[in-house]
Amino acid sequence: RVAAELGVDCELERVPAYVYAESADAVDRLREEAEAAREAGLAASFVRETGLPFPVAGAVRVEDQAQFHPRKYLLGLVADLVARGGAVYERTRIVSLHEGEPCRLTAEDGAVVVARDVVVATHYPVFDRALLFSRLEPHRELVVAAVLPSARDPRGMYLTPERNTRSVRTAPYGGDERLLIVTGEKFRPGEGGPGGVGERYERLAAWTLEHFPDARITHRWAAQDNASTDGVPFVGRFHPGSRHVYVATGFGGWGMSNGVMAGRLLGDLITGGESPWASLYDPRRLHAHEVPSLLKAQGAVLKHFAGDRLRPSHADDVAEIAPGTGALVRVGGRRCAVYRDEDGGTHAVSARCTHLGCLVRFNDAERAWECPCHGSRFAVDGSVLQGPAVHPLEPRTLPDEGPSGTEGSV
Repeated sequence: RVAAELGVDCELERVPAYVYAESADAVDRLREEAEAAREAGLAASFVRETGLPFPVAGAVRVEDQAQFHPRKYLLGLVADLVARGGAVYERTRIVSLHEGEPCRLTAEDGAVVVARDVVVATHYPVFDRALLFSRLEPHRELVVAAVLPSARDPRGMYLTPERNTRSVRTAPYGGDERLLIVTGEKFRPGEGGPGGVGERYERLAAWTLEHFPDARITHRWAAQDNASTDGVPFVGRFHPGSRHVYVATGFGGWGMSNGVMAGRLLGDLITGGESPWASLYDPRRLHAHEVPSLLKAQGAVLKHFAGDRLRPSHADDVAEIAPGTGALVRVGGRRCAVYRDEDGGTHAVSARCTHLGCLVRFNDAERAWECPCHGSRFAVDGSVLQGPAVHPLEPRTLPDEGPSGTEGSV
């Protein structure tokens, strides 16, 4: 409706959406989900046939679902906002927030913004006075895109709740071709596995070509999302006592739908209205059923915070690090994160994440340092790529390559 009203060409299409499973063990659960969806008013049904080029045990099919190009849609919204007198400032880092009446925000260059209401919608909250990072679990998923003949289009959106998930959809590409988009290989940042993230990309590409042999892979990328420990996004007033600062986070990979929900809910709260969803998404909530998953999440953090310090460095010496790779090395008694570029030059930074001090790990496919505790990511020069960290990794000076020092503190 919004796209039509604003005249935004965002490649909007209506297609069926499927939740499928290849294992017969999941069929009963899918039948129950289809029934629940029908009771909720959705045009849902349980089916055994889909447009996928491989057999499934069963699937929930929901009719008439929307898919569109998110950036083209967003640009249309921005154009409308500016036409109504609004302003958008990109590449502007806010470094402090004073809550009051009015609120005051200070940018990195010293500029001050005054506002009655502030929404912190920065993926991980950049000002986390509610300590929501302890209730958010980060994960990354890999994506490959391939050009596919239109005749091979599976005509729908497909996802599966099974382990080692594979989601499939297509988008307009031009002529008699579609762009096939396959997502999978979910993992926690810093936990790419024994073969690294590169091996995960290879598995995803191999799966794509096995099931779509006519496809031609052209692109690959990764996305990072945060899920709340109870599975419901945090949208509303930031913390107890907060009157004019709001937050939206924890969408769990469903940002296009939850973003719309968050906009409507926050719009109601800011304009003084009421929302029937406010209590459900309230960031200040804490229910008993969340406790087990919350404890599990904190256990994973503790494992890395304490356990990683007891492990030996990834390399005994800087000289062992091959071009295009990175490793943790003891240098002068301190553990450093060292990357060697393709020309043989080394780039060393502190191995301690600037958020809470966990040790970072190297992502071989994306050439980045990742914190397995809360998902912060850094470029090889230490600059911040992804929060919750807001400060870069400290630079380290390496001696001439040789013995890298004795064991000591981090």
